[in-house]
Amino acid sequence: MPLKTNNLKFTIKSKTLTAFTFLLLASFTASAQEIIEETAPEKTIDSTLTTGATKVDGVAAVVGDYIVLDSDVDKMILQLKAQGASLQGVTRCQLFGKLLEDKLYAHHAIQDSIVISDAEIRSYVDQQVEQFLQQTNGNMDELLKFYNKEDEASFREEMFEINKSNKLASEMKKKIIDEVEVTPEEVRQFFNDIPKEERPRFGTELKVAQIVIEPKVSETEKQRVIDRLKEFKREVEEDGKSFRSRAAFYSDDPGSKRSGGKLPPMVRSTPRMVKEFRDVAFSLQEGEISEPFATDFGYHIIYLEKIRGQEYDVSHILLVPEISDDEVLEAKEKIEKIKTEIANGDYTFAEAALEFSDEKETKFQGGQLINPQTQDYNFELTKMDPELYGQLQDLENNTISEVLTDTDRQGNIKFKLVTVTDRIDEHDADYARDYLKIKELALNEKQYDAIGKWQNEKINDTYIKISESHRDCDFSSNWLKN
Repeated sequence: MPLKTNNLKFTIKSKTLTAFTFLLLASFTASAQEIIEETAPEKTIDSTLTTGATKVDGVAAVVGDYIVLDSDVDKMILQLKAQGASLQGVTRCQLFGKLLEDKLYAHHAIQDSIVISDAEIRSYVDQQVEQFLQQTNGNMDELLKFYNKEDEASFREEMFEINKSNKLASEMKKKIIDEVEVTPEEVRQFFNDIPKEERPRFGTELKVAQIVIEPKVSETEKQRVIDRLKEFKREVEEDGKSFRSRAAFYSDDPGSKRSGGKLPPMVRSTPRMVKEFRDVAFSLQEGEISEPFATDFGYHIIYLEKIRGQEYDVSHILLVPEISDDEVLEAKEKIEKIKTEIANGDYTFAEAALEFSDEKETKFQGGQLINPQTQDYNFELTKMDPELYGQLQDLENNTISEVLTDTDRQGNIKFKLVTVTDRIDEHDADYARDYLKIKELALNEKQYDAIGKWQNEKINDTYIKISESHRDCDFSSNWLKN
């Protein structure tokens, strides 16, 4: 029985496509493909990684300048499982189709002269390896065993090739849809074309505000930390002591401490790098150690060990100032006083947030939280962060929570008050009220169509071979014609 990849053309009318679903979209049409005679592989994900099974690794497909091996599906399953992804209901044919698509995108990214920085990819691989090692308590041998690799070099090289191909595919897809836009008339037409009984139903949404009070680190403690970092710098520069040993013994960064403060090679486009840290690192000369500086994580000094083209090899020492019990108690008393003043009518919640909150991201909007997924103020109840949901589930509109205890990125205590400023109950889509959500759905469908058109054209223009072992996959993309 052929396995069929579901065509998701119309599911977009009821919900926004998730990132994973979008990646699994197969292309719409294809010309007849050449067939490579091979033996048939296993059909299900559950039977993929059978203990002790030996399977000859053959060429499953050729797409332009790329090949897809039978083992690539198995590697994909391993990666998804390592990342905690659920594979329930996902077939091997869907994953194989995803690989075909990625190779098609990557091939044409090269044809279109899309440039990818090797330094950036290697930096990303370094970050991935560090993340993977945290799951094995820093044991590289366990990591290599899990991925069935003989040594670290071959593991890194394979990850480099996978990530570079994925980056090329991502940039190609981005190029296809970047200029796709929808007009208000297209949004209206999209909405009107959906039969009333098929219109999406949006869950209960909340607007949430909060006031955050953080215990203040004393100036004496800040200066103590700065002076200690300056002493480390002096010992290395004047006494010839080892920067790495000081980082290993004294740094408060658990991620880099075991490697003597060494971080993955940095490039200027390194993702998720704190701006203050990046600015200091790229201002240094090779062999120079920075002065102490502050970020949200604490106080640092950076040692720029070597510059290799676009890559900067850096190590750092992080010290986090200590907060005393008295400072914690002072912060708690302050937020309790704020709660009383709001209850007495001395301030509205928004006025108190502006006046007292220590959270820069929200205080100037009256404490209103921004939904990171939608970039607006609405949080759908069923998709809300579980911790925030727990803090809000019993609150009525415009009532204020008890003082809540939270922690920052360093594990330090902070206190907050939360309130629900507006609640929209579950409802069928309404054009006026839900215009932004409907616009997003309309845009997704138009992007979907643009990708479909592109795939249809490029499959016909691209040299493609599919092995006989995968002929029982009935893709909606029609890579094979049975």
